[in-house]
Amino acid sequence: MALYRHGAFVADDWIFPEDGAPIPAAGKVALPRARLVADFATLADRADPIGLVLASGETLDGLAETIGRLRLVKLVIPRYADGRLYSIARLLRDRHGFTGEIRASGDVLRDQIVFLARAGVDAFEVTHQGTIQALRDGAIVAVHHHYQPASQAAVEAKPGPRPWLRKSFVPGVVQ
Repeated sequence: MALYRHGAFVADDWIFPEDGAPIPAAGKVALPRARLVADFATLADRADPIGLVLASGETLDGLAETIGRLRLVKLVIPRYADGRLYSIARLLRDRHGFTGEIRASGDVLRDQIVFLARAGVDAFEVTHQGTIQALRDGAIVAVHHHYQPASQAAVEAKPGPRPWLRKSFVPGVVQ
């Protein structure tokens, strides 16, 4: 998969151990929700960053104390039509004050990039070849005027006398 972060394709510096595989002693490690909850007591003293891999349909329930310790939340989108993870990204940023990386992974299409970024996603692990090419070419075009506020991760201004209108810019994601 191609990882797009801060306006460029980059190498992934996180380790995602397979189910049942031992957790490496060093390095950035991200685990599925069930395994993170089960092993969190042993991970709490870890010097290297830890992350969460959240599948579609999983929630943040019971993770309030854990979220502050995380540096990555990878949201796995199995099908482009599944929009539940937009809400999870928004909750992470706005309710939990998460400042780490939120990564959308899987079936992410070019039309979704802007909306995911407005919800708080700041990295994209893309499998769709057309979307990869559009990101390479800088061909993701955004509508910059909105009536609803974006997540705290987006930069917004209130242009003119209409306080409900917002003009947005998401750095490193869209033009």
